[in-house]
Parts: sequence; structure tokens; C-alpha cells
Amino acid sequence: MPTDPVASPPPPTDLQQIRQVFDRQRETALRWRQSTAAERISRIRSLCNTMMAHRDALHEAFAADLGKPPAEVEATEFLPVLEEARIASGKLRGWMKPRRPRPTLTMLGTFARVQYQPRGRTLIIAPWNYPLSLCFGPLVSALAAGNPVILKPSEWTPAVSGRMAQIIDEAFPDSEVALFEGTAETAMALLDLPFEHIFFTGSPAVGSAVMASAATHLASVTLELGGKSPAVVCESADLRLAAETLMWGKFLNDGQTCIAPDHVWVHASVKEAFIEECRVILLARYGSDTRRPAPDLARIVNRRHTERITHLLADALERGARLRLGGTVDLDRHFIAPTLLDQIPRDAAILNEEIFGPVLPILEYTQTDAVIDAINARPKPLALYVWSRDRRETAAIVARTSSGGACINHCVVQFAHSNLPFGGVNGSGLGSAHGFHGFKTFSHERAILRSSPIMLSRMFHPPYTKSRLRLVRAVVDLLHRLGR
Repeated sequence: MPTDPVASPPPPTDLQQIRQVFDRQRETALRWRQSTAAERISRIRSLCNTMMAHRDALHEAFAADLGKPPAEVEATEFLPVLEEARIASGKLRGWMKPRRPRPTLTMLGTFARVQYQPRGRTLIIAPWNYPLSLCFGPLVSALAAGNPVILKPSEWTPAVSGRMAQIIDEAFPDSEVALFEGTAETAMALLDLPFEHIFFTGSPAVGSAVMASAATHLASVTLELGGKSPAVVCESADLRLAAETLMWGKFLNDGQTCIAPDHVWVHASVKEAFIEECRVILLARYGSDTRRPAPDLARIVNRRHTERITHLLADALERGARLRLGGTVDLDRHFIAPTLLDQIPRDAAILNEEIFGPVLPILEYTQTDAVIDAINARPKPLALYVWSRDRRETAAIVARTSSGGACINHCVVQFAHSNLPFGGVNGSGLGSAHGFHGFKTFSHERAILRSSPIMLSRMFHPPYTKSRLRLVRAVVDLLHRLGR
């Protein structure tokens, strides 16, 4: 059973040590500007090899912090890190090669290139819901880009954070990569330092505070946030497929996934059939005794979050929502049975706050336009999910809405596609991660231009004689005609 973080408090913040490590990483950052692909790949492999040497101990830590099933630890913690490392190691030499854009008309005679340069000292603040993969995954990208890194994991998963600290200590000197455990005090102390880049994963509220802190040093920022990601099950959907995949994505990690479907819109003509499919699947996967935690279901991280979700559920039921499955709560075990709700009043808190737990509101619709309007009325979500056999309908929903990403006839799995950018938009995040996109996030695209004696731009130099003015006007007129 997971334990509350208060039972295993993180070590106190050593502000002097943080400053000393940060200062040591400055020399590393300067030196690593000339680091080779082979050197960067070696560091990535060191991380992965050390992580896998602690595999069994990490399983024990995940069981202690989140009650996470071993299969989910393998699939959602180890696998994403190793896949990021595999792709980065295989493609890094190509990523590091300069891009050579062709000259524009007025820059004929010049030679240009775009060089990917390490940003410098980097801070990665990781969340508690996927404490390993959402910390070490970005670390792989940061190392691929040639940056020294300081990591700040969540204090709400103390067993995993402690094991990660051992891994980092064994794999790297702190002048290259360091990890500091601690509470919000530690995070604030780190944010006071002038990092070149900050990568944060967490809630929109904390993300805003991180961005404000970064602004004092004009540090670049990547924010991986969240929000209420909607799902839509259309009239033409394969209901069995929709139920199987949506129930997996929703209840993976007990609903504590930033891209989990928060609520689902279901066409009125298929709503009851869809709910029955969901009930059958949930009972088969997690058992019919909803009073007891199932072995294949993780636990809510702590009592505080269990109480928060319980209040959302109770508020919905008090306002007239209909319970279709689950609803059982055990605060001491941090357990809420997988729960399905429908007929939820629009003023219920559960429809206006991110749930981040094992409760799925099911909303009915008859007109696709109404669903699109409802999605657009909310802040832009991190993900959008649509189940439909009608490609035109799917295309219309995707084209007329905005979200960090979208997935058709499945959910959550877009995170695993390392050749796709992963990130939010506006309130759900800024910037992107994974694969080459992660490498670019932790790199500065430096523009470099080499001149030559025959540059056409020399025509713009004084003295501005009448003949030179005529020449410049001719160039302007030419560009105007070409742009029509």
C-alpha cells in the first residue's frame, strides 16, 4: 500500500550545496559546448545501465509510493526512458549536424548554417505521477543536447525519488548531473538560480509560478502541464474498441496521467451500449468486488488527493449524477474504485476541475457541433481523443478544436511515439519533448552566416546616390512582383 509522503520526509534543503553544484556545472556547460556525439551517447548509456541495475529496487519503490503493478512500472516508467535513449543514441550524430539553408535573393553570395548548441545549465522539475520516466526521459534529451542538469523530483514519491538519487549519484559526478530531493522549499531555491533552461512537468498553477520565476532571469522554459482532456465516442464508433482502449487509458496509473481522458462525450444513440461495454471490461480487469483494491490497479498517491477526488465525486452525486459503476472509497488505502458517472449537472465541480483520478464522467450529445463548442469553451487541453469510423467526422472535430495533441481510435499511446512532438498549447503547456523535438527543446538554434566579397547586400551601403537608389527600388519592385 502506498504511504503518505509525511511518513518518509525528504532530507532538508542544503542551500549552500545547491549553489556549489550549480557553480560547478557552469564550467561543465562551457566545456560541453564542444562535446561530441560519442561523449553524449556514453552519458546516456551510463544513465540507462545504472537505472536498470536498480530495476528490482525501483519496483519496490513504486509499490511503496503508488502501489503500481509491476507491468505498469515496466511499460510506463522503464520503457519510455529506454526508447528515448535508443532513438537519441541512434540518431544523435544526424541531429547534431548543422542545417544549411539556401540564401534568399538579397543574401546571394553568403553561406549560412544553423548550429544546434547546448542551452547550458538546465533544471528539470519532475512530477509524482510518473516519477521515473518524466524525470529521466527529459534528462536523456538534455544530455543528448549537451547540457549539465539538476533534477528536482517530487517529494510525494519519496521511495522512488530516493532510489533515483542513488542512480544519479552512481552514474554522474554532480558537476554533470545532480539530483536534489526536498520539498517546495528546495524547488524555490533552485528557481532562484539563473538557469539557462527550465523544464517543468506538473499542474498549470505551479507552471505559471515556474514561468514567473524563470522570467526574472529570462530563462527559456518548457512547460508540460495538463487540463481536462476530452474524449468523443461518435455514433459510428466501434464501441468495443472504444471501451477497451478508453478504459485502459483512463485507469492506467489509477487515472493519474496528464493525458488521461478526463471525461467522455458519447452520442446519445450509443451511450447505453457504450456504458455496458465499459462496465463489462472494468469488471473483467479489476474484479467485481469494488470494495477492495485490485492488484492490477495502482493507488492514488496520498490521502490528500484521495479526499480531493472523493469530494468531486460526492458533489456530483449530491447534485443528481447517476452512479453506473464503482463509487467505493477507502481513504486509508488511498483507494477509489474505478467509477463511471452519467447525467452529471453542468455546474458539478467534477466537470470544471481536472479529475486526475479513477472517475470518468460520461456526457451525452446529439450534435457534433455542440461537442466542438463545449471543447472550445474550455482552456485548450493537452490531448483530444476521438473514436469514429467516419474519417470526415473525425477530421472535422480535430480541425475545429485545439489541443496539444490528438489521437484517433485510441488514447494515451501518442505519448509513446518518440518521433512525434509531445506537449501542450497555452494553458496545457509550452514547448515539446521526445526524440528530435526534445533535442531541439534543450538546444539553441544558433544562426551563423559567412559573407563573401560578392554579396548583393553591398548595394545597400552608402553613399546613397541616385543610381544606387534606382537599383534598390528595382530590387524592391522585383520582390513585390514575385510575392503577388
